[in-house]
Amino acid sequence: MPKLLFDLEVYTYHIDFAGHVNNSVYIQWMEIGRIKLLEAVGMPVHEVLQQGTAPILVETNIIYKLPLYLGDRVQVQMWLSELRHASAVMQFRFHNGDQLLAAEGRQKGLFVDAKTMRPKRLTAEEKTLFTPYLQV
Repeated sequence: MPKLLFDLEVYTYHIDFAGHVNNSVYIQWMEIGRIKLLEAVGMPVHEVLQQGTAPILVETNIIYKLPLYLGDRVQVQMWLSELRHASAVMQFRFHNGDQLLAAEGRQKGLFVDAKTMRPKRLTAEEKTLFTPYLQV
């Protein structure tokens, strides 16, 4: 099963007082991954929002293994480990330029009705769009 793969660069504004990538940057990178996943399955965020559905987060966990520094090239791997009717669990791995694991993360997302903020089930067709990225 395919994983979503993309590369990122570390810029000066990603660096904290300790000289490495700040923990909040990983959350931003995870958001980039979620947007890329929605685009890859043919459900870009702007279209989903226009249809009255909002993808939201209900949980984020990150385990840091190695620091990333200014000038590092970061490879991100993303896939789904769980896909339910209105929610999904997304897995992330962040590798440095030497392909060493720098961090791994997990997020649980939920599709909600943008007006009521109540969970909104994906149609069978929509769920099928995500299955190529599902690895259990």
